[in-house]
Amino acid sequence: MIGGVTALLTLAQASGVSDRAQLGAVIVSVILLAFVLELVRRRQLAERYALLWILATLALLVLAIWRSLLGDVADLLGIETPANALFVIALAVTFLLLLHFSVVSSRLAEETKILAQEVARLRQQLGAAQDETATRNGDPSAGGGRAAASVSEGRRPDPPE
Repeated sequence: MIGGVTALLTLAQASGVSDRAQLGAVIVSVILLAFVLELVRRRQLAERYALLWILATLALLVLAIWRSLLGDVADLLGIETPANALFVIALAVTFLLLLHFSVVSSRLAEETKILAQEVARLRQQLGAAQDETATRNGDPSAGGGRAAASVSEGRRPDPPE
């Protein structure tokens, strides 16, 4: 562990970053990774999104350890300041996440609408079947739609007597 910290500090000095800032970035990245893993363990974060968050925290950890990498990426993108490159990359990732969640949200809204229509159809069929059963049994209140009325109001119909 001490050898790893010494290696991190040597790497940080070579890239011109203060020891405290480098160590702080590594610690925050590790805490974030542990938090994501804990959310997955508690089943509060779905596995399909966990992979995305784990990759993001690992990328932050790599950038925290290897500071010259951000400068190399900035040069590759033609951006003068590495911090600006980080913001451009973060903005692009955020945009892609928003697009993905918009697609998921749209799909879920459509599925919800279809399910609501199916529930309404089933309620109507249930009400009609209960009215038909009551009519066959000679119930004088049948035909008035007692079951259908209660079903359309969103409550369970009274059981046939």
